[in-house]
Amino acid sequence: MVKAVFFDFYQTLGVWGESLRPRVQKIADRYACEIEWERYDTARGNLYADASGSNPTTHDLLETMQQIIDSYRDFLAALGVRDYLDQMTWELLQSEHSLFAANAAKLYDDTVPTLVYLRDAGFKLAIVSNWDTPLDPLTERLGIADYFDVITSSHDERVRSAKPDPHIFNYTLAAVGVSAEEAVHVGDTYEADIVGARDVGIRPILIDRDGTQVGRWKETIRSLSELPEMLMPH
Repeated sequence: MVKAVFFDFYQTLGVWGESLRPRVQKIADRYACEIEWERYDTARGNLYADASGSNPTTHDLLETMQQIIDSYRDFLAALGVRDYLDQMTWELLQSEHSLFAANAAKLYDDTVPTLVYLRDAGFKLAIVSNWDTPLDPLTERLGIADYFDVITSSHDERVRSAKPDPHIFNYTLAAVGVSAEEAVHVGDTYEADIVGARDVGIRPILIDRDGTQVGRWKETIRSLSELPEMLMPH
């Protein structure tokens, strides 16, 4: 019997308001900088790989911040930015990355109604997220912190574990007070969320909001509004 529902945060519960490319163009226009857009896809792929935060088991917050800054600087340099590179990097970080742009976060329309329904139905709720900083201040600002029994982020010094590593899931199970068989985890990333949860015995549900992962996992939803029916006994 399912007693607890765990959620990833980014692209599961919330997202940043504007996509990366328009932000880059806006900043480039401000500095009269020509962007080499033919390099964009490769540079963006490297950015997302490098800017996800350092290994939480080996790096402290300042090292994590430096790694993120360096990755955005390298991204703009790969797009041909030479003049004002450092300043443009800071502007991009302040509009793009969660560590510097918390005010740009917004919830999906289906997030709060789903959390209200599940809480009222008696489920324990938690967030399990690979996140560079504590998530509590962000969830408080977004008005959803009180829905959750536990909010777990990978770089929390009490956790020091990133999905798909088992410890971040086991830490949350213990904090919530349920067994793996009594929990469901919902997330948008196959390797981190689906494989990670499955390997510790938690039932994984893939959320594929843009329909790009069709057929990848047996239990897949396009919206959180589909979740209650999947969890309630028939």
